[in-house]
Amino acid sequence: MSDFKNKLVWSDDPKDKVKIENEKSGKVNRNDMSLATISELKWTAVFRLEKASRGGKTVTVIDQLPRNEAWVKDLCKELKSKCGVGGTFEMSHDRGLIEIQGDKRAEVKALFDKKGFKYKGM
Repeated sequence: MSDFKNKLVWSDDPKDKVKIENEKSGKVNRNDMSLATISELKWTAVFRLEKASRGGKTVTVIDQLPRNEAWVKDLCKELKSKCGVGGTFEMSHDRGLIEIQGDKRAEVKALFDKKGFKYKGM
């Protein structure tokens, strides 16, 4: 019965129709990657500090993340709560990006070390 809950019965959304077509043909959408698939990918996060066009405020940017909106959103939420600041995430056509308010490179580095993620630019 659990398979029935996850099965799409009907949708008029073009994105859902593409998803159904891809499932039938066996293609995998990079945005629908599971957590196991993300950990198997070879990726390295890139850290940088930005101040330009932000009214003098410093922002920690974590770039080059895998393109999976749900995963990046959860990581952003976890980083914001661990650092005690605000932030946001963005998705481009081939990668994800997280912005955290302030210079929080040390806190983010500690969390990435704990999770075993690779990074550079510290």
